[in-house]
Amino acid sequence: MKKIHIIIIVVVAVAIIIGVSIGIGMRGFAPGGNIGVVEIEGTIITAKHIVKDLKNFGDDPSISAIIIRVNSPGGIVAPSQEIYEQVKKVKELKKVVVSMGAVAASGGYYVALPADIIVANPGTITGSIGVIMQFPVLKELLQKIGIDFQVIKSKEYKDTGSPYRRMGSQEKKILQDVVLDVYDQFVEVIAEARDLSKDSVLKFADGRIFTGRQAKEFGFIDTLGSFEDAVRIAGDLVGVERPYLVYPPRRMSFIDMFTKPVERLMTPKLYFLWQ
Repeated sequence: MKKIHIIIIVVVAVAIIIGVSIGIGMRGFAPGGNIGVVEIEGTIITAKHIVKDLKNFGDDPSISAIIIRVNSPGGIVAPSQEIYEQVKKVKELKKVVVSMGAVAASGGYYVALPADIIVANPGTITGSIGVIMQFPVLKELLQKIGIDFQVIKSKEYKDTGSPYRRMGSQEKKILQDVVLDVYDQFVEVIAEARDLSKDSVLKFADGRIFTGRQAKEFGFIDTLGSFEDAVRIAGDLVGVERPYLVYPPRRMSFIDMFTKPVERLMTPKLYFLWQ
């Protein structure tokens, strides 16, 4: 009897998990819509689902244009670059409009750059053009509780960034060169996408944030407006007077609620990120 109860509990739990996943996944689904909306929310940790959604909308003949709604302070460099590249690709197939929400800074700004039109609210926080790399140093804490680490490595720089010791000057220089190279890539992408000189970009590429209104003045966005304005603009670009919005399914499952915080904690910290 006890085994039967356990089996029933397991079946109910699985049903709940599947129900949560499916219930979230069907949000906003409807056939025949003509403007797809891809939302980039929170810190950019992975590009997988966003790239897939962009590609699916690009390949879907019923989708005339794509709106990318960005509400992100940025995130890890490589995923931000992957999203940027996919936006460039899908722009060859469909009109793309970016709508910036409360914040679209650093990597959140980077992913917006290929769009045909970038729309921001006057009070949107954007900018924060720069790159940051962080490592915790736990050496003193571990010493206090009597924990030490023995490291065997192939060459001297293999454990650069280890939290168990402080970095030497040469290691700091190596990582500084990495950060500056990625920073230079960021600046070059902005200059090309916004048709600005590199010197014009560098004047504001010191990590500072600015409002949507300031971004418009500096040439970093195209126009001011809300999400509804972005919908109207996208409709105008493709000749659709009353656009119907289609959202991709959400993929957050019950299990993700527990795994995502751990994923954030363990991810290496080379960021396009507003802090």
